[in-house]
Amino acid sequence: MARQLRLSLGRSHLASFDDFVRGPSNADAAAAVEAWPAWPGGCLALIGPEGSGKSHLAQAWARRAGAQTLAAAEPDIAAAAGRPVLLEDADRGVPSESLFHLINLAARDGGGLLLTARLRPAAWPSDLPDLRSRLNALTVAEIEPPDDQVLEGVLRRFFRERNIRPPEAVYPYLLARMGRSIPDAEDVVRRLDEAGDEGFRPVTRALARQILADSPEA
Repeated sequence: MARQLRLSLGRSHLASFDDFVRGPSNADAAAAVEAWPAWPGGCLALIGPEGSGKSHLAQAWARRAGAQTLAAAEPDIAAAAGRPVLLEDADRGVPSESLFHLINLAARDGGGLLLTARLRPAAWPSDLPDLRSRLNALTVAEIEPPDDQVLEGVLRRFFRERNIRPPEAVYPYLLARMGRSIPDAEDVVRRLDEAGDEGFRPVTRALARQILADSPEA
C-alpha cells in the first residue's frame, strides 16, 4: 500500500454545527443547543464529561449566535448586556454575584446564556440563596461519554484532516482498544501519523496494533 503524500493545507478549525459528529450520546444535547433562542429564561446548561465534545458544540453556538465568550474567573458583566453570552467551565469557581447577574440578563431582549460544565447546576458552588434557586431551575442538556458512532466519526475527521485514508478494518480495531474520549481519538490519529512518517509505513491494523501496544492504556 502506497504511503499517501500529505500536505499542510492550513485548514480552518473553527467549530461549527456542520462538523459536529452526532450519535446517540450527544444528539439530544445538540438539538437543545440549536433550539436557541427558544431556551426557557434564555439560559441553557450544557453538561458532559471532559473530552465529550461540549466545548465544540458551545463554540459552534457562539459563532452562530454572535455570542460574547466570557472568562469564568472574572466575567465582564457589562459585555453581556443585550447580547448572547458563552461561559465555559461554569462549575469551576464563577463568582456567585456575577453568575446571578448573567442569568438575569439572559432573559432580557437580545440576551442568552450558554453555560458549560462537567457537573449539573445543582452541584455548582453558590453562597447566594437567590442564585441557588436559579441554578436549580436551569434547563440542562447533557452529553454522555462518546459512543462508537461518535468516536468513529471523529476518527474519520481527524484522519481526513491529515489526508490519511486507512483501510476500513482500522476503525473497528481502534474502537475496540483505544480510549473513549475525543482527545483520545485525536491522540491516536496523531501517533499513527507520526509513526507512519518515521517508518514510511501506511496506516494499517499492524501499525495501529504497534501504537496501542506502546500506550499507557495497554
